[in-house]
Formats: sequence, C-alpha cells, structure tokens
Amino acid sequence: MNTNQLFVSVLIMSFFSSFSIPLKAEQPEAKTVSAEVQIDPGQTMEPISKYIYGQFIEHLGQCIYGGIWAEMLDDRKFYYAVPAKGDIWKTTKNQAIVLTDSPWKVIGPKDSVTMTTDHPLSGEHCPLITPRGEKTGIYQEELALLKGKEYTGRIVLRGSKSGPIQISLVWSDDQQGRQSITIKKLSGAFKTYPLKFTAEDNADNARLEISGSGQGSFTVGAVSLMPADHVKGFRKDTLELLRQLDSPVYRWPGGNFVSGYDWRDGLGDQDKRPTRTNPAWTGIETNDMGLHEFIEFCRLLDTEPMITVNTGFGDAYSAAAEVEYCNGTAKTANGKWRAQNGHPEPFGVKWWCVGNEMFGRWQLGYMDISHYVLKHNWVDSMMRKVDPSIQTIAVGEITKNWSEQMLRHCAGHMDLISEHFYCRKDLPDLTDHVRQIPERIKEKCRAHRNYRQTIDSLKGRDIRIVMDEWNYWYGPDVFGEIGTRFFMKDALGIAAGLHEYFRNTDICYMANYAQTVNVIGCIKTTKTAAAFDATGYPLMLYRKEFGTIPVQVSGWSEKLDVSAALTEDRKFLTVGFVNATHDIYQVNLDLKSVSPSGKAEGWLITHENPKAYNDPELPPAIEIQRLQPTDRIGQITIKPVSITLYKIPVR
Repeated sequence: MNTNQLFVSVLIMSFFSSFSIPLKAEQPEAKTVSAEVQIDPGQTMEPISKYIYGQFIEHLGQCIYGGIWAEMLDDRKFYYAVPAKGDIWKTTKNQAIVLTDSPWKVIGPKDSVTMTTDHPLSGEHCPLITPRGEKTGIYQEELALLKGKEYTGRIVLRGSKSGPIQISLVWSDDQQGRQSITIKKLSGAFKTYPLKFTAEDNADNARLEISGSGQGSFTVGAVSLMPADHVKGFRKDTLELLRQLDSPVYRWPGGNFVSGYDWRDGLGDQDKRPTRTNPAWTGIETNDMGLHEFIEFCRLLDTEPMITVNTGFGDAYSAAAEVEYCNGTAKTANGKWRAQNGHPEPFGVKWWCVGNEMFGRWQLGYMDISHYVLKHNWVDSMMRKVDPSIQTIAVGEITKNWSEQMLRHCAGHMDLISEHFYCRKDLPDLTDHVRQIPERIKEKCRAHRNYRQTIDSLKGRDIRIVMDEWNYWYGPDVFGEIGTRFFMKDALGIAAGLHEYFRNTDICYMANYAQTVNVIGCIKTTKTAAAFDATGYPLMLYRKEFGTIPVQVSGWSEKLDVSAALTEDRKFLTVGFVNATHDIYQVNLDLKSVSPSGKAEGWLITHENPKAYNDPELPPAIEIQRLQPTDRIGQITIKPVSITLYKIPVR
C-alpha cells in the first residue's frame, strides 16, 4: 500500500471509529408500554434443530485469510511477479482495500531480482535474486507485531554458489529493531528452513526481509510467517471466539467461490499447492486452507463439516471423487490418495451441498433451470453411488420458480433444499429494520408450505429448508471485501430471525449464518485482535441457553417479539424478548399450565443507541450481561433496544 492509500485507509477507519461507540446519542424519549403475553407450555411444536445455529465460511475477502487462517504474509508463493508493475492495493467502490499486485518489494538494484520459470516450487515462477556483492533481496512490509510475542514460519530456498542468506524481522530502522536468521549455505534443490523470531516492540508497519550479499544467486520458492501461538495454522484468538459461538455445523468453501474451485488444488504440501486467481471474488487464493485443513478446523471446534461441491464449472466425476476422497476407505482410489496425504481414516462427511446459487447469472457455470435439473440429478446420483449414506442439499430459490422446478424434477435426488437471503437495506425505522430478517424467513416458509400442497412429487417426502446463507448486508467494507460492520439494531434482527426459525420448526431444519468472520461476519478481526461483532451475541446466547421444545406464545408483536421453549428435560422454560423500539415494556407474563419453581436466571444484550457497535481494537460497547436472578417472573421489565432471555425453573 503506498503512502496515499495508507492515509486514505486510516481516514476511513478513523471515521468509523469516530462515532465509536456513541454511548450518548440522541434517541426518542422512552415511554412505558404495557403488554400481556401468554405462554402455554402444554402446546408444543416440533423440536428446534441444533443446526439452526450453523455457520458458513467462504474463501472471500478476509474470512479465511486474515480472519481464520494465521498466515501474516500476502502472496507468500509469488503468484505475482516481483516487483509490482502497478498499484499493489486497490480501493473498491465500497471502500474495501484489496491486493491486486505483488506486495513484495526489492532491496537493492531492481534488476537484481527477476522471475525464473526454471522448475518453480509452485505456480509459474519464483523470484531469482542475484546479489552482485551488495545487499540484495526482497521484503514485505505492513506486518503488525506485538511486543514480546513469538513468530514462527519457514522459507523454501535453493541457491547456486550463493553466500549467506539473511532473513530478518524488522520492527524499527535502528540496529536494535530487528532479529535475523542466517543460512550459511544453500543447495541446488529447494530446501525448507525454519524461522523463529520474538518481537521486542509493537509495530504496525514491520517487515520481513530476505537478502544476500555474496556471489552467485538464490531462488525463493515460498515463505510463511505466523504468530507462534497459532493452532495448526489457525488464529488462536479467532478460534477462542468460534468455540464460544459453538456452531454445530460449518458450510465450506462457498458460496460463489465454489463454482470455479477445484478441490484438488487444496491437497498435499502447502508450499507446493498452486496459487490461483480467486474465481469469484477479488484477489488470489493461496490454497493454504484446503480440504484437510477444513476437516481439522471442524475437529478443533467439535463441529460437523458441510461441504459444497462445484456444479458450476465442475462435473459429476469431480463431485463423486471428492466424496470418495472424504468418505472412502484407503482401498478406494481417492481414499488411498487421502491416506497418502496423511489421513488413513475416512473423514465421514455427512452433509453435502450440491452446488451454490446456480439460479444466478453471476454464478460461474450458470444455466437455465431446464438444464440444471438434469445436471443436479446426475451429480447427486454419482455422489450417492460412492456413499449412499450422505445427506444432500439442493440449490433452491423461491423466485423465478427455481425451487418449485427443483422440487418437481429432483425431489428424489435431495434430502434438503437450500434457500438464501440477505437484507440489503439500512432502514431508518428501528422496528422496520429489525423485521426485515423474520419477514424474509416467513416468506421462504410460506412458499415451501405451498409447494407441499401443490407438487405431486413431494407426496410422502419431508424435504425441509436449509437457509445456508442468511444475514444483513449493507454499509461500507470496513474489514476487507464485504467486511460490513454490524450494529446493535442488527443484533436485534438476528435474534428476531432466530425466533422466526423457532416458529417454523416443521419446515426449517438448518440455517448457516453467513459468513462468520469479517465477511458480513459475527466476528471481526484486525491483524492482531479479534472480537464479537454485535450479531455474534444473540447467536451465542440462544445456542447456549435457549430451550429446544418451542411452545405456543400469544400476545407478542412486531415491536416486542417473544419466543419460548422448554429445555429437553422440561425442567426449564426459556423465554426470549426482542424489543425493537425505544420504549420500556412492562410485560405481564402468564405461564398458563406451569408455575415457577425457583428464581429465574436472565441475560441481556442492549445499548441505548441502535447504531452502537464493537471494534476489535476497543473495549466492547455491546456484551451479554448477566441479570440478577428473580422470582418476580410474572411482571418483567424489558429495556428499550434489547434482547432479553430468561430461563425459568418450572413444575
């Protein structure tokens, strides 16, 4: 990033931090409103599927790289030629700053660094450095370091009559502001050398230098640098938040990305995996987080993997081969390949999405529905031949008659059907803004109930909805491409959306909040910090504390949305309130057929300003607050702009 771009970036971040967290903003004067709410635990609905709390991650923006994966270097395998031929960074129309050329710069004469195509480690070329008796090499800046923190990595080098090579982590320009590792002699073949540094000061613009000063030349195949506390390549701080989120299932790798993705690119030696242009989004895909890493990610979080196969530019053979690679024994062709890559036991992946948004003209491989139904059935059939036990999710979309035609022609080739929605408007009225999410869920459920009444092929089948992408999506990209910041009012909408899922348990089986980290995510990161955005708290709170057997609630409204459920053992009644107004609600709560048997626990998420938000570099303005236990459950005060959850012991 050049100086001007960096200055613009700082201005953008400063602007959004300036109304940082406006603790005292003018709001309408609160009035007190009375409400009568009746809850009848004797009237129950189908249990809430745990999969309603699913998540979705895609290779887009800073969701994986810069958010989940711990790699600190950009273009670490030299997809772009060194040095850059044009601007290294570009600012998109929505203010995201994205990489568009090599971030590596030259130390010494520019003509001392050339790109060689002679047996590169990965891709088409590598930087060949010829020192000519003076310090010459390459460096990458804009690294962020924390004082006292260790950083580890590796570099892959080869050389011909080359003198000592020095790799330095530099945090200031004085002699004490660096640590160096010296490699005295290189071989003619690529060899990997470990790196280890400890930063002795904080830095926002540190750099990694790779240089030599002797005779001969040397080639850099790849280089990696991560905080030493990474967990098998994943950011420790992000993983800690993801564990608190406790999602039961993660959908991966896309999204639009998958329609141009070859899953084989993400296998084998990470340093030799090819870097590609991201097929759907801006920037490059290093393939550092591939199939094995995703499975490891799921195991670290004790969650289930849900893999999307490519039905855009992909075909049935590739999809079936991917299923066999994941689930076949080591005696199958692809299972043997998996074993050779270090995992003899099958992964046992149950959930498989057959394509992504193939109804959209923006999708790679888009085709008319009359053709796509044939492709879907072909792909699904080949996948099931490999493993008949898998559960497949078909591409759905209620507009353009897409879902209807898929259900008419493919009902025998799916277990579930997906729907997606994003609310793209920042509505000025608080209640209207919040209700966007539940209204879209109701719209999808209404359409699918109608399909069950009108489509003959659904008779005797129970094909439920997987809302495997859902969220708000508006505003500038503060955290990279589509890195939208969320506010307290968005948290209200997500909680109201959960309530709507709870009311539709007969038709909604799974939902995957998109896209977990940075990219319209409920977690946001900087280079050195990670924190829950506003929308993370209702997802975490309801997942942990809300019951599983929804019960009938009457007396709720769009302004005060109320949902209730018994815990599985029926010893507790949980009640959630979403107050999408600036008013105080005095709620008379009638529990009908049960009585409290002790004090109720309670939790609160609130901020008087609907535009309040959290930032990873600042103390949180929005958190989950623990309420004092109460036995006055018949009369409850609900604060303005709030999510409140009570857990009531009942008899």
